[in-house]
Amino acid sequence: MLIFKFLIITIRVNMDVAVFGAGCFWCVEAIFSQLDGVQTVESGYCGGHVKNPTYQDICNGNTGHAEVCRIAFNPKTVSFEKLLIHFFKIHNPTTLNRQGNDIGTQYRSAIFYVNDEQKNTSNKLIKDLTKNNIFNNPIITEVTKLETFYIAEDYHQNYYKNNSNAPYCKAVIKPKINKFLDKSN
Repeated sequence: MLIFKFLIITIRVNMDVAVFGAGCFWCVEAIFSQLDGVQTVESGYCGGHVKNPTYQDICNGNTGHAEVCRIAFNPKTVSFEKLLIHFFKIHNPTTLNRQGNDIGTQYRSAIFYVNDEQKNTSNKLIKDLTKNNIFNNPIITEVTKLETFYIAEDYHQNYYKNNSNAPYCKAVIKPKINKFLDKSN
């Protein structure tokens, strides 16, 4: 039993965390769950001024929260920079408060950094993408220090995995996963 507890602690210690908002968290969770080196992806809320928000609260657009995913990853397998590159590939970081048909401040493009290294890496990549004209319009991704992550309700966790036959999953998430997997190989 002691060896088992040691292994769990070791696994957690070797993980880093990234927090991204790139539109609907169901899509973000489904895509990042595909990556080697990602241990867990949790849907939640960040960046607002209301404590313990619910999905209904953030949908009204008055809490200031974004739908985000907290990604636990092994930096020996996948770097934060590589996660950032995927982050910029899976959404449009030039649209204000919108990803496709999902409209509102909760769908904004956001990086919630946990340390100065993540902040600097994020800002450098945005600068490089801008310099190289990767996008037709200016990148408006918010880069903000992570203050509080509120985990979303249980039914939002592993949404695509648990609801892959739902219309939204078939029409929106599945094509995004297919596109992502085609480009990442």
